[in-house]
Amino acid sequence: QVQLVESGGGLVQPGGSLRLSCTASGIMFRFYAMGWYRQAPGKQRELVASRTSSGSTNYADSVKGRFTISRDNAKNTVYLQMNNLKPEDTAVYYCNVLDNDANWGQGTQVTVSS
Repeated sequence: QVQLVESGGGLVQPGGSLRLSCTASGIMFRFYAMGWYRQAPGKQRELVASRTSSGSTNYADSVKGRFTISRDNAKNTVYLQMNNLKPEDTAVYYCNVLDNDANWGQGTQVTVSS
């Protein structure tokens, strides 16, 4: 089964940037579409970005133009570059195999505040 470890979160001021990383094990990573999700306090987890094995990407409207998902198949790692962060981006961020609702990692906290 897949195991996922997210990192790179932290406290950042509005307008700042962060780069999240997620390393997967237990799967043939290069064959799977991967997604970044987030869950804010009191809200459901939502998909913010995804990238297929062939490189197609998709973004939630709220992050388009600010977030970029990329992957390094040699390192079994998917990244989320987040620019121009806003307070509403505050959440715990998770990665997972796209459309997989199991085996979640611990996530990484992103807090955007002045």
